[in-house]
Amino acid sequence: MTDRWDPGAFKNRVDEVLRRFVAEEADLFAAVDPLLAPVAEQLEAAVTDGKRLRAAFCYWGWRAVGQPDSDALVRAAASMELVHAAAVVHDDLIDDSPLRHGRPTPHIALRAAVRDRPHAEDTARSLALLVGDLLMSLAGQLFATCGLPAAYLARARPLWSVLARELIAGECLEILRTGAGPDTMASLKVIRYKTAKYTVEQPLLIGGALAGAGERLRAGYSAYGLPLGEAFQLRDDLLGLFGAPEHTGKANADDVRGHRPTALLAETWRLARADDRERLGALLGRRDLDADGLDAVREVMCRLGAPDRIEHMIGARVAEALDALHELNVPAPAAGALTSLAHSAAVRLS
Repeated sequence: MTDRWDPGAFKNRVDEVLRRFVAEEADLFAAVDPLLAPVAEQLEAAVTDGKRLRAAFCYWGWRAVGQPDSDALVRAAASMELVHAAAVVHDDLIDDSPLRHGRPTPHIALRAAVRDRPHAEDTARSLALLVGDLLMSLAGQLFATCGLPAAYLARARPLWSVLARELIAGECLEILRTGAGPDTMASLKVIRYKTAKYTVEQPLLIGGALAGAGERLRAGYSAYGLPLGEAFQLRDDLLGLFGAPEHTGKANADDVRGHRPTALLAETWRLARADDRERLGALLGRRDLDADGLDAVREVMCRLGAPDRIEHMIGARVAEALDALHELNVPAPAAGALTSLAHSAAVRLS
């Protein structure tokens, strides 16, 4: 790979690593018993799609130290995508989301395999939970066997426990905040721990640790990665409600039906007067919310200017991330790639 950043070429490399690795593991898993074939299929389905942003941040965390391109490093970076795949399976299960990338989520897809069994829905959910667990285990396995020297891996290994602790803390905070009184600062804390850290900051830090990054560069990675990761999730919140499902691949009523603690809902509530709060209160958290009810929520949000507030927050965080990047003395290819990644993470259609 040349120093010129080609996101498509990098994605193809990561896709190929994931396809081969997960296919081999799925075959070994299915070989235990024919009954496991549908579960093995969901392992492979979980890594079929993705922008591979987390792998890209890990890769450039390595390259920004001055290290060269490396197939072994791409394998290590691809393990970040398995962490993401595991988190997505669990997140969709927790939120009871029916779609991801335009396809049924694992707990929905697996119903077909157990439809003749008692309590088929609960059984499918239990199987999906285990799919997520196995994907997280496979992430560690791919990282450990990536081919980089053991001394390099040892530098980064402690960060895996930090990544797992913070990601699960964020998921727990979202669950505990769901249905509670909307609070923008609390929502931003959920975003930081549930998404921002494992999407941008931790992949950068793991790539940097593999390469032997110094303290100043690691601090710069955090200064860049945290606001950018928050911008990424804020964009996701907007797309989740206002994006076209044919582009996002997800149902756009999930956040409202689940009364999730998004910053978009919190800002709407903060800006709302008593009559709007009464109207919202009758709609948020309703599992039977129809298209008209969803449009009513959107109308209140737009009239109060909440989406514009979120756009401002996104812009401010991207600017903060780029300012931090400009303070770092990293090679020009890394600076260019990380600048490009900042824009692609925060300005997107899906």
